Amino acid sequence: MSCCVVYPLLFLLFSCVWMSEVQQEEHRNKTESTEHLDVEESDAALTSAEFQENFLREIYTELKTLKARQEVTEEQLRRTVAFSATLGPIGNLGPFNTDITVVFRKVFVNEGGAYNPTTGIFTAPVKGIYFFTIGGLYQPSKAMVLDLMKNGQKVLSVYKSSKAKHYDSGSRSVSLNLEKGDHVYIQLRSKTWIYDDVNVHSTFSGHLLFSPPITKAYVLPADALPATTQH
Repeated sequence: MSCCVVYPLLFLLFSCVWMSEVQQEEHRNKTESTEHLDVEESDAALTSAEFQENFLREIYTELKTLKARQEVTEEQLRRTVAFSATLGPIGNLGPFNTDITVVFRKVFVNEGGAYNPTTGIFTAPVKGIYFFTIGGLYQPSKAMVLDLMKNGQKVLSVYKSSKAKHYDSGSRSVSLNLEKGDHVYIQLRSKTWIYDDVNVHSTFSGHLLFSPPITKAYVLPADALPATTQH
């Protein structure tokens, strides 16, 4: 649930509780010091207390509704995070004087929209265990080194030597424990190549395997609501 929504509601909730307690204390003091309380004034105070109680219950109901919507949204993400993309018919990519992020622009599937085909970066939308596969084709006499990166740190590499005399490919797979917002992408090492054409040789794919159960971020205390007004 967005903090921009929750915090103002909580502030209003507990402010109303405090105001209700202050009013009840003032009412008790007035009752003790006055032997004859006017009936109409008593009825008006009671009506005000009942109004505050109903108002607090409305806020509590709204908080529960917003929390339920958040849980539904997160549960949908857990079922729809998967992507697969290829370089497309570009021929050779490289060599470069520095490591570059490989952008797999031709997208086959991108459920959940976690993969960005403009930057080549996958951003985990929820905490969980993710499975990734990378693959690349290289030409004869051209080395290929692909690094799968997580938040700027190398996880694994696909390496093919420049000594090969024919086209060949390499691939690797890995499962990663990601936090929400973690970045995963592929880097092409400097002075190496990667090749692709219409036959789809070089790809980057991933999907969410599973994630931990949703934990409740906030539980309203049972005594947060005032006791029912006694007549």
